[in-house]
Amino acid sequence: MVDNSIDFRQAKFLTSAPDIRHLGADSGIEIAFAGRSNAGKSSALNTLTQQKSLARTSKTPGRTQLINVFELDAERRLIDLPGYGFAQVPLHLKKKWQAALSEYLQDRESLGGIVVLMDIRHPLKDLDRQMIDWAIHNQLPVLALLTKGDKLKQGARKATLLKVRKEFEEVGDLVQVEVFSSLKKFGLPQLISWLNQHYQLPEYESEPESDEPLTDS
Repeated sequence: MVDNSIDFRQAKFLTSAPDIRHLGADSGIEIAFAGRSNAGKSSALNTLTQQKSLARTSKTPGRTQLINVFELDAERRLIDLPGYGFAQVPLHLKKKWQAALSEYLQDRESLGGIVVLMDIRHPLKDLDRQMIDWAIHNQLPVLALLTKGDKLKQGARKATLLKVRKEFEEVGDLVQVEVFSSLKKFGLPQLISWLNQHYQLPEYESEPESDEPLTDS
């Protein structure tokens, strides 16, 4: 593999916005992180960037109310989208956040791919499937991360991974599925490889999917 990858440790917070009109220039490439409000999205971003508090984590799901932007370089950004399946929040906030999420996905021209995070113990709930199906319909590449992989034993992780991959085998390379653990760090190489590929780095050769980020060592 050509050593031309992004140093995600250089990520820095750029802005928080209630809608796309406050996001800044719609140029370059953005990769969005999306998932239910308890899927471990902030933990995954912090693990990726090796920064403990780049993305705010909370024991109370639904606290991420804004679209958060993290700059990697002048042309590439990570986007932390409001969690969907919002928990204990008022209905008017749910509608507001859902509108901002839908608007971003449909209208943001620089969106180059989506990382959909799902708790490995409860994958492919209705909203997760809707998100992935929408991306497939729009020919937008998806990395489905089965988070909290350390919560299951190796055999159960493997079985869940294969089951979810089978769900999307007909769409080929458009959807890639991997097990991820912020605690144990497995799945991190696959996440980095996928991001480098879809940020369209020149001469970057992606690593193949792996079935072996599943051991506890």
